[in-house]
Amino acid sequence: MAVSSSRLPRWAPTTSPSRSLWRWGGATDDARTGSGGTGWSLSRIFSWASGWRRRPAAFDGVEVAPTTAAAAVAPTPNRRWAGRDDDPGVFLTWEDVCVTAAGGGRRPPVSILSGISGHAAPGEVLAIMGPSGCGKTTLLDTLAGRLGPGVTETGFILINGRREKLAFGTSAYVTQDNVLMPTMSVREAMYYSAQLQLPDTMSAAEKRAHADVVIQEMGLGDAMDTRIGGQTSKGISGGQRKRVTICIEMLTRPRLLFLDEPTSGLDSATSYHVMTHIARIAAREGMTVVAAMHQPSGDVFDLFHGLCLLAYGRTVFFGAASDATQFFAQNGFPCPHVRNPSDHFLRTVNKDFDEETVESSRARRKRAAEAIDILTHAYQSPAYSEKTMNRIAEMKGIGGAPFRKREQASFSTKLFVLTRRSFINMHRDIGYYWMRFGVYLGMGICIGTVFYQLGNTYSSIQSRCEVIMYMIILVTFMAVGGFPSFVEDVKVFRRERLSGHYGVAEFVISNTLSATPYLTVISLIPGAALYYLTGLTKGADRLAYFVINLCMCTFLVESMMMIIAVIVPDFLMGIIVGAGVQGLMMLNSGFYRLPKDLPKPVWKYPFYYISFHKYAVQGSYKNEFIGQTFPGDQFIEKNVTISGLQVLQEKLQVEMGYSKWVDIAILCGMIVVYRVVFFAIVKIAEKARAKQRGMRCKW
Repeated sequence: MAVSSSRLPRWAPTTSPSRSLWRWGGATDDARTGSGGTGWSLSRIFSWASGWRRRPAAFDGVEVAPTTAAAAVAPTPNRRWAGRDDDPGVFLTWEDVCVTAAGGGRRPPVSILSGISGHAAPGEVLAIMGPSGCGKTTLLDTLAGRLGPGVTETGFILINGRREKLAFGTSAYVTQDNVLMPTMSVREAMYYSAQLQLPDTMSAAEKRAHADVVIQEMGLGDAMDTRIGGQTSKGISGGQRKRVTICIEMLTRPRLLFLDEPTSGLDSATSYHVMTHIARIAAREGMTVVAAMHQPSGDVFDLFHGLCLLAYGRTVFFGAASDATQFFAQNGFPCPHVRNPSDHFLRTVNKDFDEETVESSRARRKRAAEAIDILTHAYQSPAYSEKTMNRIAEMKGIGGAPFRKREQASFSTKLFVLTRRSFINMHRDIGYYWMRFGVYLGMGICIGTVFYQLGNTYSSIQSRCEVIMYMIILVTFMAVGGFPSFVEDVKVFRRERLSGHYGVAEFVISNTLSATPYLTVISLIPGAALYYLTGLTKGADRLAYFVINLCMCTFLVESMMMIIAVIVPDFLMGIIVGAGVQGLMMLNSGFYRLPKDLPKPVWKYPFYYISFHKYAVQGSYKNEFIGQTFPGDQFIEKNVTISGLQVLQEKLQVEMGYSKWVDIAILCGMIVVYRVVFFAIVKIAEKARAKQRGMRCKW
């Protein structure tokens, strides 16, 4: 077989003089066409190859056969649950897409993309390339519907010729940042994700087997039991983290896959194998792949079917990747034979270093800005731009059945999986609760020894108040220490939420359930130690109330920090904001300034009544002083006793119209309110983003 006449895809293995591409020995005609026989052929590996002999001579690149028979040959482990035979392919088109960002102040809006048009078809890989800052990620976010606030977009983005809302399982987005749980191993991350994404009709063993297949496909078999790691712990490499991120999004075999710099952090060989695997799956399963590429190697560039080359928000070239070199050569910028085409394209259109000029075929030297103008004007000519618009018109007329949401795990399954994963993450992350537990225990012992056995004197009244207030302040302020770990959880939640893995309710409930045992432990042991050492009012019921009150305080502060985390995602700013809010609430708790002495505007109404410290402190006061008697101040009047009720009403100005358990109930209600507020903020932000996207762009 002559290599020159082969219609194999560009990424297929080349023939060898010592070993042929497939075996012919003893094979029948059926074996040669991949339909039977004892030998093996290319069609046994790639489903589309069974009909390659009948394809026209214009075949170039990876194609996918439209027949269901070819799809049946391919070894797809997910056929049982994916329902791919009924899912339409994705013909994605976009016309005249413009994106501008607010300039801020009196500055005019900044144009990021200007008049971008293009298309992507099933079974193909479209690469979006360009220098840094040219708008690659912005275009990818625009096509995926993930642009953030403060950005205005216009244009027409259609799927199969109509506005289509992508349901779960039909599209996936691999972000540039690898947002993963550092405490999980590769195997655990994939298993938990598989249990969240795959339906309950699959058994747990089948889900694990499918996850193992995806892991092996990405070459992560040797790192399956290694933890992912993060800033504070070692783990897998950055390139392996990128592959894990790709694996998670590839579990459902989506019809439309967006990749934001999938080869960043990978060496050239690994980049080639990863992109080869993605191109192979795209061809086998009719997947539409749109990837923003930073600087692919020559081998990786040969895998692309289409190329969208951008330069500072403008289209320099759009079309078949194999035609780009000819386009540059025709316009005076030929690619040297020994140079990677992608390197040549990026060097030509990068004007960040415009003092370095671009060399043309006539031995003249042009600046990059001039080269960009020449190429963009050349692309607007009918020979290229009309070809793109004609192909867009063809795709818009294809139509097809609308997308339907893929079946996924039930609410109860997601809740169980998320609770278990969160519980394990909290157990392994020392900064989540264990460091706080050590500080609580150490400070509890310190406070207990400083206020050791307070006794029942008149001066012990003030000391008891100080012990109670100091412990409440300690547990609430130290709850801020777990904020960085929770911010990482929120980042994972945002990524998985945008991908449709689960909802906000599952996350809120699972976080509450998984945190309850840890909060109980870090409140019970230090609180009991302090209670015993200081000699507060004896009684199992009083000790139980004291511990429950501390637990409610930590729960409430964590609920408050959840709201801050979703509003202020930066952990350093979040800690500052959280500490400031708590300081404001402490100031109005009735300890530093008695309630009747607080200025009524603002400080008493409403801050005094919305401060959770008020209810925590007053409940603890009631628990400590009710039923107690103390000797009076001997300097004023001798042989006089003071009841605990007098202390509460006259000295501490505690509201005695309700019991201490009502204070606990109010704290529980505030916890629920804070969690509901977190839920509402996330849902409102999602609806606002969807509404803004619907107003800005005709999706």
